[in-house]
Amino acid sequence: MRKIYLLTFFFAALACQKKDNAEKTTFVKDEHSYSKPNQAVVKHLDLDIKVDFDTQSISGKASWQIDNVSKGNEIIFDENTLNITKVTLGDDEKETKFELGAEVKFHGKPLHITIEPNTTKVNIYYNTTKEAIALQWLTPQQTADKKKPFLFSQGESIWSRTWIPCQDSPGIRFTYAAKVTVPKDLMAVMSAVNPQQKNDTGIYTFKQDKAIPSYLMAIAVGDIKFKAIDDRTGVYAEPSLLDKSAWEFAELGKMVVAAEKLFGPYRWGRYDVLVLPPSFPYGGMENPNLTFLTPGVIAGDRSLTSLLAHELGHSWSGNLVTNATWDDIWLNEGFTTYVEHRIGEAIFGEKEAKMQGVLSRKVLNDNIAEFGNTNPDTRLKVNTTGKNPDDAINEIPYVKGYDFLKVIEQAVGRKKFDTFITNYFDAHAFQSITTEDFVNYLNENLIKNDKALADKIKVEDWIYKPGVPSNITAVFSEDFNAIDSIQKNWRKTGVKGLSQKIKSTNEKQHFIDYLPEDITVKEMTEIDAEFNFTKGGNFVIKRQWFVPAIRHHYTVAYPAIEQFMIATSRTGSLATLYKEMVKTPEGKVWARQIFNKAKSGYHLTTVQDIEGLLK
Repeated sequence: MRKIYLLTFFFAALACQKKDNAEKTTFVKDEHSYSKPNQAVVKHLDLDIKVDFDTQSISGKASWQIDNVSKGNEIIFDENTLNITKVTLGDDEKETKFELGAEVKFHGKPLHITIEPNTTKVNIYYNTTKEAIALQWLTPQQTADKKKPFLFSQGESIWSRTWIPCQDSPGIRFTYAAKVTVPKDLMAVMSAVNPQQKNDTGIYTFKQDKAIPSYLMAIAVGDIKFKAIDDRTGVYAEPSLLDKSAWEFAELGKMVVAAEKLFGPYRWGRYDVLVLPPSFPYGGMENPNLTFLTPGVIAGDRSLTSLLAHELGHSWSGNLVTNATWDDIWLNEGFTTYVEHRIGEAIFGEKEAKMQGVLSRKVLNDNIAEFGNTNPDTRLKVNTTGKNPDDAINEIPYVKGYDFLKVIEQAVGRKKFDTFITNYFDAHAFQSITTEDFVNYLNENLIKNDKALADKIKVEDWIYKPGVPSNITAVFSEDFNAIDSIQKNWRKTGVKGLSQKIKSTNEKQHFIDYLPEDITVKEMTEIDAEFNFTKGGNFVIKRQWFVPAIRHHYTVAYPAIEQFMIATSRTGSLATLYKEMVKTPEGKVWARQIFNKAKSGYHLTTVQDIEGLLK
């Protein structure tokens, strides 16, 4: 879905895959990191930084404990747009040489640091610049309460190197501790154990004793308050959103319990969420201990909390067991989508799960149609060499990965598959693995040379071939079937009273998805009068409704569409609407006008994507 940019040259790096019994680390190639962990690899970070809203910069020292595997004279870090001022070695801070290599678009530069064979600690003094893609600095006007500034980071996929010099590969894991100094009237939180109230010093300390990859390093600073949901879950938000958020996520503790019953213990201690300002570019980001969420999920009726189930699911698939390279992203997102659906079924029931299954299948079919059935980007194991790895972050690894796991579940039975997945998470806990590691584990622990079972699952077809294999499971929903019957007749019977039959967000979404291709403006007006989609819908309903509104020139909705597109920075949802606009000459003009008004509030990654669409 994203525009592909070619690199001027390819570069090799290595990422941590797994440990054998002798604690020796092996590595796989990661095209998107300059680091060479075969030679020297990071193990722990002590971060001491100051957040300055006046200069919109972070400055300080990143002290890395390293393993100089080869006993050589160099370690290589990734950096992008950072200002490196000094590098020292050890606790005695002996100054050493450093050199920046040639820049590659999106990937920044390699930071070559001279070390000694016995070096165990490298201290890097630096500050960020305004070009740091990972950091979004917001003025008070861009926040919910409009009183104080706000900062948040977004590291996935290769943007952590724009705010911390690091070995920025999902295959390289490390623990960290941090000291963060912020203005005294603000509070800092990170992807770690967090404070629950503001202090009067502006100095906050953090500890993450679980080894994580760099893309899960996260920070937020703002006028933030905390409210507990139960003894291990809670919500951080700006004061005006705190009570609403806590009410919306009242099921959060139950979700954690449901996930544990399905797939084993939650291993991160607390699970909290942070509701961010609207410029956050995604629905959610699974930062350990503290999921970052879009405010768009605050619907007022708990109808969009399935997003929470997805981000919670990452605590097992993604954070606990991580894709070793971005070519393997389906291991994060496909597994998590499966876990999300299972948590949803446990909390909200089988009817909900069936509806989600049908909606997910439509997303898969639409994406396959957009990409083309033979497009290699529709494989689960993709090739991001020479590309911005963000290009791999589209809907296909989510929904095709989910459907692949459903095929396996159907082939062996749910009980047996649940045991397999739980054992898989346990066997690879706090490790980064490749697709091939998973395939080997699947063959050794589930298929076990059973040719009939292998033929039934078709692993090669799902993972390494484009399109959708023939053995995909059937999906259906009795509730959606009833709506399909309504779709066939409402033109004859009229729309009055339909809102009493089509009530839930899922049902409304399905109804909108299958409106007639030749629907008229008069009919859209009548439907809007019945359901109040334009003004009263939640985030998801508005996004779905605005697509036919653009397509069929339902101009009554245009002001609401423009307001919606200015008020959010969720890249996927915006891309859906911009794509529809640019199909016509007048739509292109309108899209450019909206973008010019909105881009100052968009996240930088969102700006990149939308600019690509508009070109």
